[in-house]
Amino acid sequence: MTPDAFRQLALVLPGATENVHMNHPDFRVGKKVFATLGYPNAGFAMVKLTPEQQKMLIAAEPDIFSPAAGAWGRGGSTLVNLDRVDEVTAKSALQMARGNIA
Repeated sequence: MTPDAFRQLALVLPGATENVHMNHPDFRVGKKVFATLGYPNAGFAMVKLTPEQQKMLIAAEPDIFSPAAGAWGRGGSTLVNLDRVDEVTAKSALQMARGNIA
């Protein structure tokens, strides 16, 4: 999946807008970020999940999902390998992340 394809999936979610956070594109509902692009590099995105959701996705798709570094990862911030994720899986993760902050 390309970063632009991930962006389009994020922006079709209800109330989603694009902004910038720490020099990376991010996706928000209101002022709350639910996903970002380009961290830790251009081949990844991040979705804000609960720790339980993160564990479930990593167990199901360890080649696609991994925890972000440090406290962010322990809190549920989950990296998405864009080279390996398909549209259905990315959309599901984005919907979970958006639902967590909406």
